[in-house]
Amino acid sequence: MIQQVLKFDARARELFSIFTDSERFAAMTGMPAALSSEPGAASSMFGGMIAARMIEVVDGQRIVQAWRPGNWEEGVYSIVRFDFADDGEGATISLDHRGYPEGTGEHLDAGWHQRYWEPLKAYLASH
Repeated sequence: MIQQVLKFDARARELFSIFTDSERFAAMTGMPAALSSEPGAASSMFGGMIAARMIEVVDGQRIVQAWRPGNWEEGVYSIVRFDFADDGEGATISLDHRGYPEGTGEHLDAGWHQRYWEPLKAYLASH
């Protein structure tokens, strides 16, 4: 299981919005995204390299997805949970990622930083 907690200089609602708005997420990552905040809806990120289905969405607070990279075997999904919470002058994102194939944890752990958290910090600094 991967668990990460990161603090950002933004409000929880703004962070949540970036993760549910296709244009903002694409601007953050520099790659196409098709996102939805509707439970059951399909989403894709990074030009289709990541596919997800929204399992639970609590407006401004939580996103739970069945999540998979395109290079995993067909039908294999993991569960990703993002919790967004205001914390003093900023906000935190708590990530819980579980159920991924054995041997992929180290790559995924690094990927969250490389593909999500560092681009998010840069996006927030420029907007």
